Amino acid sequence: MFAIPFFSHAGRCAALITAAGLALLTGGCSDEGRDPVVVSVIGDRDDFAKPLAHLPDPGAKLILEATAQGLVAFDAGGEILPALAQRWIVEDDGRSYIFRLRRAFWANGVRVTAPDVARMLMARIESLRRFDPDGPLDAVQAVVPMTGEVIEIRMAAPRPYVLQMLAQPQMAVLSRDGGTGPYRRATRGNAVILTPVDRTSGDDVAADEPVPPWETRVLRAERAALAIVRFREREAALVLGGRFTDLPLLVPAGIDRDTVRVDPVRGLLGLAVTGRGKLLDDAGIRAAINMTIDRSQLPAVFPLGGWATSERILPDPMDLGRPPSDPTWAALSLEQRRAQAAANVTVWRATNGAPPPLGIALPTGPGATLLFGLLRRDLAAIGLSAQRVAINAKADLRLVDEVAAYDSALWYLGRIGCARKIHCSDAADAQLQAASLASSPEERTARIAQAEAQMVAHNGYIPLGAPVRWSLVAKRLTGFQPSARARHPLNHLFRTTN
Repeated sequence: MFAIPFFSHAGRCAALITAAGLALLTGGCSDEGRDPVVVSVIGDRDDFAKPLAHLPDPGAKLILEATAQGLVAFDAGGEILPALAQRWIVEDDGRSYIFRLRRAFWANGVRVTAPDVARMLMARIESLRRFDPDGPLDAVQAVVPMTGEVIEIRMAAPRPYVLQMLAQPQMAVLSRDGGTGPYRRATRGNAVILTPVDRTSGDDVAADEPVPPWETRVLRAERAALAIVRFREREAALVLGGRFTDLPLLVPAGIDRDTVRVDPVRGLLGLAVTGRGKLLDDAGIRAAINMTIDRSQLPAVFPLGGWATSERILPDPMDLGRPPSDPTWAALSLEQRRAQAAANVTVWRATNGAPPPLGIALPTGPGATLLFGLLRRDLAAIGLSAQRVAINAKADLRLVDEVAAYDSALWYLGRIGCARKIHCSDAADAQLQAASLASSPEERTARIAQAEAQMVAHNGYIPLGAPVRWSLVAKRLTGFQPSARARHPLNHLFRTTN
């Protein structure tokens, strides 16, 4: 767990949100134990409107998780639990996963059947494999309906972490009209109203059995500053989707430290080399960029006790079979690193002239502004200049800020590999492909280990540390738990869940 530095308390009770004929949007202090739960998600309204296109944005993940389950899901603690599948078995030494579907209905009232689910899942798996060709779904041969309620995922070879991958929001099963719950959505103004679905009939709220207000969720996607103020004024009970970019807003907003929850996540936070050309194609320049960053200054940008910097791609051995590789310069002091990095830049300059400025793609937010200031200063120390560009713009270096979907070296290496259009090592990519075809677990581990060492030496990814994920949580939400996956199901916010 991360420790949170002290934030001053501001316990003011603001006027309730008013809207004619819309009592659901009331979120004040009068009856917090029974009112609808108002949730602000840091992001954009398009995250709700087009969630698959906006993954991995937190709003897109949340709306898919709430309205369109996959076969399995993560609970509040990050463990696997049933979702569209009520139970499953693994057979043939991990080559067959058989799922029995629970009784579920599409938004139009039509019963969900195994052929529907099998067809949708196979199409989604084929799409995902283009971006994660060496992940746990690489060995899926087919998804076939066995009966009207049972499907089988057939594997060419056993793979760990299949269930963790099936629990990802991109594996949600949904039709044109939406998914199967646990909530049904309706849009009212700028808010999305979520009401629970009857799991036995697929119906929305029965006329003679109204849903208790506390089971209703009111969602908004909005800027971090507005979400934080709404929470401070008790017009929202929960803020989700916080990242390092918005951490500097908490102290001046007067947020009580006891309401800040930080998820103990692992994953990637660093800079991917996405540019090409003489400068970044030079291995000495890529190494110079990695060496010159003064990571000791980063905790000032990430003011969380317990957050640690990293020069490694992997946080621990996981399934690597050995400790993660350190870069060759890891034992040098910062002064020694920068002397070597500056020498590399001087050699390049002697042949090619003045190097062009490096475009660094970062998200918006004061935390990202502070990070850019540190990066620009560090690059200037070795004779390189930098300019900031939008996160989706063409760039030489692009921030990667993602929570690991599953705890395997393959997730980390795949996320910064050739399939992601990052400056990559062809030799490492070949090793990852060979790992998929390995005839034994020992050979597979050895191939992955070789790929990891080659990727570290290539310097196509510049690690900074672990991702940062935080939420603001009202005391009434007694079921909220920090999550190693940064997943917070909306039907698990109270100890007695709906």
